[in-house]
Amino acid sequence: MDLIVAKFGGTSVGNGKRIRKAAESVAREYKKGSEIVVVVSAVNKTTDDLINITNDAITCNLTEKQHAEIVGMGERTSVRLFSATLESLGIKSLFIDPYSELWPIITDSNYMEARIDLDKTKEKVNNLKSLLDQGIVPVVCGFLGKCKNQVTTLGRGGSDITAFLIGECLNATEVIIVTDVDGVLSTDPQKISEAELLESITVDEMKTLATHGAQVLHPHALDYKHPKIDAKIINYNKEDLKAEGTYITGPKDYKPIDLYENPVASITIVGKSLLNKVGIVSALSNILLENGINLFKMNPHHNSITVFIDSEDADKAYELYHDHVVKSEDLSSISRDKDTAMFSITSPEISEITLANLLTENDIDAVLINYTKTEILLFVEWEFKYEVSKLLNTYKN
Repeated sequence: MDLIVAKFGGTSVGNGKRIRKAAESVAREYKKGSEIVVVVSAVNKTTDDLINITNDAITCNLTEKQHAEIVGMGERTSVRLFSATLESLGIKSLFIDPYSELWPIITDSNYMEARIDLDKTKEKVNNLKSLLDQGIVPVVCGFLGKCKNQVTTLGRGGSDITAFLIGECLNATEVIIVTDVDGVLSTDPQKISEAELLESITVDEMKTLATHGAQVLHPHALDYKHPKIDAKIINYNKEDLKAEGTYITGPKDYKPIDLYENPVASITIVGKSLLNKVGIVSALSNILLENGINLFKMNPHHNSITVFIDSEDADKAYELYHDHVVKSEDLSSISRDKDTAMFSITSPEISEITLANLLTENDIDAVLINYTKTEILLFVEWEFKYEVSKLLNTYKN
């Protein structure tokens, strides 16, 4: 029996007719024998309206706890509407919001950008399984979490996280994101009219697009995309959960904490006011590119630029850079620091604050930490690689 997690975005439930059509699409799959968990966002623009009303009414002293309670009302309304609509279609359903004893998403107390407590959430998700076993369709608020009986939020776009998280915890067959586009396009159709629909996209590609502005899917949602779970993005206009869209494939070999196998060398080039000099950064990058040397990271500062490369290429790169430095009027010297260990961290359990605390508590200095929305890149001295690896993997588990 298939177990589907279907997430309906705000536009997909933007009015009564759309809610009805969405519920009918769920009812069809239910009647075919599928088990279904529905995740619902707030009705279109409701969250924005609540934020604007709050800002107009309360000019100071609004706590994050109060803010989370207010902005969460959109989802709490939409689950009631959706569940009641399913009931009107003859489908047994139960809405679940953070005040329900069956609520599954447990977080920390960061009310506006809460981090998920995965162990507690996995335990609570069993409540949904018991409903499914009774033939009941749970309708769950997206975007929201709970900490000690208080409402928290997962941040804007958090309903995508809710859907994939529940899918992961329930070992779902498929996660379906129902939105206002046909899927993932080759480019922004507002900029290039010939944009084409992609039949499929990998998790890594989708994360990169989402991180750099594509608003089809929250990038952190894919942290919970298991390789065995199918996933796709479809348009609500199709009115069919089996409609074609863009399939999200992988990850084939997901490593939430990945240690690069070789030592990573760091070479620092020194000069004056380098950030104000046009072409300095590109010239240093091109030297490596033209000589087949892979650049892992470049860290520019006002008076220096440090590059991180495989230590096997370090001697060659050092000579090339030295030749470049002595010919340059803008650069003065070059040095090579100790080799480092490079970690790529994509585990949703390890945040910037968590990482900083782990290193501080264990008296380990980072050579460099680079944060993006989907990845933390950590460099530490090579001698600490096993200690840091153990710390990170122990915390993750």
